[in-house]
Amino acid sequence: MKAMDAVIRSRLDSHVVLIRTIADYIIGAGGKRMRPAMLLMVARALGYRGDHHHLLAAVVEFIHTATLLHDDVVDESDLRRGRDTANAVFGNAASVLVGDYLYSRSFEMMVQADSMRVMAILSGATTVIAEGEVLQLLNVHDPDVTEARYMEVVRYKTAKLFEAAAQVGAVLAGATPEQEEAAAAYGRHIGTAFQLVDDILDYSGDAGALGKNVGDDLREGKPTLPLIRIMETGTPEQRELVREAIRTGEADFDLIARTIHASDALEHARKAALAEAETARRALDLFPASIFKESLLNFCAFAVERDR
Repeated sequence: MKAMDAVIRSRLDSHVVLIRTIADYIIGAGGKRMRPAMLLMVARALGYRGDHHHLLAAVVEFIHTATLLHDDVVDESDLRRGRDTANAVFGNAASVLVGDYLYSRSFEMMVQADSMRVMAILSGATTVIAEGEVLQLLNVHDPDVTEARYMEVVRYKTAKLFEAAAQVGAVLAGATPEQEEAAAAYGRHIGTAFQLVDDILDYSGDAGALGKNVGDDLREGKPTLPLIRIMETGTPEQRELVREAIRTGEADFDLIARTIHASDALEHARKAALAEAETARRALDLFPASIFKESLLNFCAFAVERDR
């Protein structure tokens, strides 16, 4: 991870000061860095001994950071990871343009790995992520979103970069086709579990620990799994309360939180997250025993047990 951080710092060394300032601001905010860590560990778990995994882990982090910059502008967010978002500090235009720069830099860096397979995976992932963003936009303020439609957004928007990171790690290591598919499945299901736990934390965490405003997704009119569960199984009064909140982005959020806690909505989401994590764990059966595999297995637990 230190080697990857060194790559990140060197590749952010633009002569345009504002690019360095904003990129340093968002990357310096920290975060879990699960996606690049996953790429590093999958590569090593499958026997990789080169150094392109540091470069490509940085690419994954750049792609993720670019999506965060753009997301916060689209969502008009002002808090991420416990501090002001880049768009709140530097403005929307600068955030969008620096996000574009990070995408461009990531593609420039991909070429250095000299692998068309790697480029195909990562470039394809960025396309799917963009499709997921648009799908989510179509779901905003739509109270009729089903669980299936919501899960499609999760697979596209969040899980896809996890999947690509793990798959690239396997490709670097020269894995068998079966191991490569297992790595991709592992990343896909961990990424899905990760998002579902985010949905739970939106109503069970506190803003200080989570680094965002509790209930923000509902304020933005985004139907997440606990809300969809209420609309599918709640009383007529509960369903109408949530429907109106999604339609308008305005409601008695304390009442909605109490409604969610009084139902099985959070437990339903947690069971779905646990099932995804278990599927990810089973995918690692094709990996040989190693300390890296153990760390990947630990990710399965972390994804569903975290509180932020």
